Amino acid sequence: MKPPEKSGELRQAVTALHPCFVRAAWFSVCAGLLLLAPSGYMLEVYGRVLNSRNTLTLAMLTLLVLAAYGLMEVLDWARAQVMYQAGQALDQKMRNRVFVAVFDAGLMRLPGGTVQPLNDLRTLREFLYSPPLLALMEAPVSLVFAGLMFAISPVLGWSAVVGSLLQVFVGWINDRNTRPSLVSANRCAIEAQQYADAVLRNSQVIESMGMQQDVHRRWMHKRRDFLQREAVASDHAGTAQAVSRFLQVTTGSLLLGLGAWLLLKNQLHGNAGLMVVGSILGGRALAPLVQLVTQWRVVVNACDAWQRLDSLLTAIAPRPDTMPLPPPKGALQVESLVAGAPGGTGPALLKNVAFSLAPGEVLAVVGPSAAGKTTLARLLVGLWPAASGKVRLDGADVFAWDKSELGPHIGYLPQDVELLEGTLAENIARFGEVRPAKVKAAALAVDLHASITNLPLGYDSPIGPEGTVLSGGQRQRVALARAIYGEPALVVLDEPNSSLDDAGDAALAAAILNLKARGTTFVVMTHRTGVLAVADKMLVLSDGAMQAFGPRDEVLAALRQAGDQAADRARKAANSAASRRRDAGNAANIALQAHPRP
Repeated sequence: MKPPEKSGELRQAVTALHPCFVRAAWFSVCAGLLLLAPSGYMLEVYGRVLNSRNTLTLAMLTLLVLAAYGLMEVLDWARAQVMYQAGQALDQKMRNRVFVAVFDAGLMRLPGGTVQPLNDLRTLREFLYSPPLLALMEAPVSLVFAGLMFAISPVLGWSAVVGSLLQVFVGWINDRNTRPSLVSANRCAIEAQQYADAVLRNSQVIESMGMQQDVHRRWMHKRRDFLQREAVASDHAGTAQAVSRFLQVTTGSLLLGLGAWLLLKNQLHGNAGLMVVGSILGGRALAPLVQLVTQWRVVVNACDAWQRLDSLLTAIAPRPDTMPLPPPKGALQVESLVAGAPGGTGPALLKNVAFSLAPGEVLAVVGPSAAGKTTLARLLVGLWPAASGKVRLDGADVFAWDKSELGPHIGYLPQDVELLEGTLAENIARFGEVRPAKVKAAALAVDLHASITNLPLGYDSPIGPEGTVLSGGQRQRVALARAIYGEPALVVLDEPNSSLDDAGDAALAAAILNLKARGTTFVVMTHRTGVLAVADKMLVLSDGAMQAFGPRDEVLAALRQAGDQAADRARKAANSAASRRRDAGNAANIALQAHPRP
């Protein structure tokens, strides 16, 4: 596997495994040299035992060759263990980094935010103890075998070199023909798998609206494309494997015939036994190359996985180490915030938004759809970076703050409720240490405790994948309880009452008032007016820009005044239009009177 020219994290991690490669290479060399034992045993049996007819010599030689076989197997096992440990070391070094990179890519909606990089890391780990790489380690032994053949006869040596060059040529042709098809087939397979995952996540929508046949047709198209590309690669690989094995077999036989011819010409250094030995050594010398050709698919898959994983790690920088900060008190300051979707390719979704909140204040953010409310929520909790400007909590940049440190002091309810498979208590406690008193307090705050206690297992009730056993309102209340669990300093709620009834609205308002009295700062994105009753301040967004900000009553009065003015303008425009229509009608009547029809 050829790593990229750029020295990245992957290459550094593999370079750190250099001692493992050295040990495995020495084991390979020693085990490979022991492959000479059968040839030596044959020569000794023919040359010594048959001439002396000594059974003791035969027994000792047999014991020696059996010991060589046993040692060779032990060395092979030791080599495999060393490389397996190297694979585990690579996985241990990179798995946290890859997981965080995948997580960050998913947050920022960038390529690589799927489970595929984790599969790529597994592919690289398994490649370290795969047959192709182990065969490559046997290449030095092949050089030793070639040197012995030159010692027997230069003609046999050069013949073996020609056979090796032919094998290399077959391998090059195989790579040129199969690599593009295999790479494209792998990408098609990944796309088909991701599409199937998306279909399963949206199975209810697909079934309810009769989309199954069309969706299945599209998936079959992706699957068929993958199979066609894989078939092309398989055809080329199968041809190359057949040619490689043919060369190996014929090279052994041709070397045997060439040795016999040299022996007849008295040009072979040694007796007739060396003729057979030369044939065996020729086949052994070509074995690593044959193994590489037959297992080339594994090599291509590993190279493809390397490139994808290296691209992800290059695009997603490691999270920097930050100095620990004291727990925040909830003072929120937004400074000239300009932001768009991560990647910077789309238009700005927020334009010069600026406001501040003191600890314990409640801000209601209102505006039409696509006004930028959800984007603002994501920036307030540090999910998305800002193009310019900052979001500060107690003076510290929220985006740069270590989320493992800041997270317990932040509550967030996204517009699309996301629950994880586990119990109700685990979801409310954010899958950390379940503290029953705090879990119960959060459930009581959103009027969920009574519903939970009516369940057979209570707080230990499993909710299923993504909370599928709960209703929409129950899922939203569980997510609300999770957001306020532990009385965080800042809570951001994006449409928290979209699935709540009147009782749920009342419980939400009561929970906000309760935590507000304890110093929690709230930012609530909403279309409904129920939350406005508990809001201290109000922010109006339209097309990503601030239309109004200030105390709730002042903003509502300004909105009413603007509405009244707009209504007056509309009435005046309507009256003016009516007046113009009346004038036009009068003019028409006068014209008809002046020029009556005949």
